[in-house]
Amino acid sequence: MSSIQRNMSLTGDASDQLNTLQKIGTIIGLSGLAIIVLSLFNNFEHKGLWLTTALVALAGGIILYARGLYADKLKGIKNHGVWFKSISSRGFLGWIAALILTGFYIVLYFHGELLGLGQGPDGTNTGIVGLFDPLSRFLSGNPASQWFVYGALYTVAILAFGIKFILKYKHNRYEQVRTLSVMFFQTAFAFVIPELMARLNSDDFSLPYNDLKNMWPLNYYAFEQWRVDQFINAQTIGLFFLILAVLLVFVVSPFLTYKYGKRWYCSWVCGCGGLAETAGDSFRQLSDKSMKAWKLERWMINSVLVFSVVMTVATISTYLGYDSEKYWFTKNAFLISVGVFLTALFLGVIYWKKNEIQKDALKGAIGFYVLTIGFIVLIAFIDLSQVKIDAASLSFGLNTKMYAGDAALRSFYGFAIGSIFSGVIGTGFYPILGNRVWCRMGCPMAGILGIQQRLFSKFRITTNGGQCISCGNCSTYCEQGIDVRAYAQKGENIVRSSCVGCGICSAVCPRGVLKLENGPLEGRIDSNQVLLGNDVDLMELVNKK
Repeated sequence: MSSIQRNMSLTGDASDQLNTLQKIGTIIGLSGLAIIVLSLFNNFEHKGLWLTTALVALAGGIILYARGLYADKLKGIKNHGVWFKSISSRGFLGWIAALILTGFYIVLYFHGELLGLGQGPDGTNTGIVGLFDPLSRFLSGNPASQWFVYGALYTVAILAFGIKFILKYKHNRYEQVRTLSVMFFQTAFAFVIPELMARLNSDDFSLPYNDLKNMWPLNYYAFEQWRVDQFINAQTIGLFFLILAVLLVFVVSPFLTYKYGKRWYCSWVCGCGGLAETAGDSFRQLSDKSMKAWKLERWMINSVLVFSVVMTVATISTYLGYDSEKYWFTKNAFLISVGVFLTALFLGVIYWKKNEIQKDALKGAIGFYVLTIGFIVLIAFIDLSQVKIDAASLSFGLNTKMYAGDAALRSFYGFAIGSIFSGVIGTGFYPILGNRVWCRMGCPMAGILGIQQRLFSKFRITTNGGQCISCGNCSTYCEQGIDVRAYAQKGENIVRSSCVGCGICSAVCPRGVLKLENGPLEGRIDSNQVLLGNDVDLMELVNKK
């Protein structure tokens, strides 16, 4: 008896059978993973050899599986039955994967000792952390930490799944180059170079190497006192990094976003985006496309952005003095400067872009502005460093520390946003919520870049509505939850603050309807009024062409 075909495609379902190369890749990959897991229970000798074998097997297995899946396929769109596979359609395997990933992140963030951190004689490492000691000592000269283990596995995942992604989208040069970019930035700037820079540190010299890009507000600790002191103590090179951090926020990032949209960072540089695009590619179709999700997204990401701004302002204000004769930039002068800057920026945007801001967005913007200024005024009258907060009452007794008000803000932000949201939920729930839930709902960097992209960028995705056949591929594979098809059917430019310019909607379109472009700002939003049925001057439109 023949099996029942569950879809309406002429090509039928994707095969459930693995070919020989996929089977070999699966066995090799699982062998590498097994070595890492077994290191929890065995203190391997020759750790360098075992670690090399494990990482090569893990990456090689993924690459072999991908070659078996895509090597003999023709160039073009490949759905591969994503809605009929348990792992990619919130089935049983998807939930199991989510639980395993979430459990790993919880252990990583809060229970490093379970991975062997400092569990050996004299505080040496054992288990998985101990297995990574040889690589850590080779790069930085220091023993591994749970964060080094995370960084190494993170990098291997982006490299291996990046090759899988390139094989899948071998028909699209944009996707290949973009993936090579995130592979390079993760490997070089986020992992290898910072570890090598640690070798330059000594007892009297500490290089601020933790994160070379130092992009606030994604790096919410960028301007904390310990970080600024680290910059200053490192003298010339430290001041270079400090000035670079300021320029990245106020000059470099706005300029690149104006020219290319937020994709320059979110899809070409960012490690979070890099993991989402490579390891998370199989789950991009799970992003919620509903209007309810879009409204929730806007409120959540802007709330996190306000929290990040207020927390940073509060943190900086606590280490600025009050005596104008002793400190040229006092706490009150700083708070007034921030308030004036935000007010001028807000009023300027409202005035110059009033025709491009919808009423509900304007109301939300006013609410968030009032909330931000209100907190800044509160900070001006309250010395947060003198406010004591007992964490036990907020953590059901799990944390018994006493925090100053500013430290409590940082601690809560780091826990709720930096750990739970970006890590445990943002990555652990790839198989349930899609691969970009952190970027959509919680990343403050994406929030700032999104505002700039929506109102001041030359980037847009143009559409040719006459060619659209409403197949829905574009909307299905939009990881940001945008209903791309709705725009394509009307021939509208797609200008959304959440769009990261990944280009997958264009890559999976069978008719070439969608195109990523950078053009003049004029006419970028609501570009095709005729198709929408609005009353326009046709000669005026013709003369503008």
